[in-house]
Amino acid sequence: MVDVHCHILPGLDDGPDTMEESLEMAETAIADGITHVVATPHSNDRYWFDFAHVRRVRDDLQARVGDRLKLATGCDFHVNPENLSKLSKDRRPFCINQHCYLLVEFNEISIPPAVDQTLHEIQLTGIRPVITHPERNAILRAHPERLRGWIRQGCFGQVTGGALTGVFGSTAQETGLEWIREGLIHFVASDAHNNQRRPLALRAAFEAVEDRFGKEKAQALFVENPLAAFEGRDLPHVPELEESAAPPRRKRFFFF
Repeated sequence: MVDVHCHILPGLDDGPDTMEESLEMAETAIADGITHVVATPHSNDRYWFDFAHVRRVRDDLQARVGDRLKLATGCDFHVNPENLSKLSKDRRPFCINQHCYLLVEFNEISIPPAVDQTLHEIQLTGIRPVITHPERNAILRAHPERLRGWIRQGCFGQVTGGALTGVFGSTAQETGLEWIREGLIHFVASDAHNNQRRPLALRAAFEAVEDRFGKEKAQALFVENPLAAFEGRDLPHVPELEESAAPPRRKRFFFF
């Protein structure tokens, strides 16, 4: 399996504090059947994203792990003016393995309407936005039409593996599975932060998707699509959206 969203690098954000903890997470991933991991530290108002430092820490961890796990970098990108300015100058530090897929995270306090245009403008530069863990975002659960609009616009969706196994509660679990059924989701990732409550593991989620939707869908969400993003290729599996998820036709009113 290929994990495109993971906080494995030590001392950069709310992930592990020490290299020893990072190595424990790496060992958990290897034992779980994960072959590739994208280290995606936060880039937001709380955590400063220093690409050169991120790469140094990644190189150190890779040297310790060896060739048993392939590590790349990206970031958990928060849409704010400073980040957007940096992105416009050089997208590579922020994108998965320095290619073209960008993890985009939204908070649960507010998602301004202007974000629709921002995502469109990001796409015009050749970047492919991936909306992270929408099933855990209360605003998007309450207004799923926003996510559907972004997916129709050409963005992609990523749910958290733990959400599909009930770690984040039944609402997130049911929402994540329903959105997979509707064709809104293209990746499942760990969003791991530690080796306790949020470990770097995907096998249980893979089995949950396989049981519900079959082996082909599980392979697409955990292996084939994430590997394509890791390598900067077009996704091999982009499902058609369910007709039931289509926006309602606008009613026309006539006044006499």
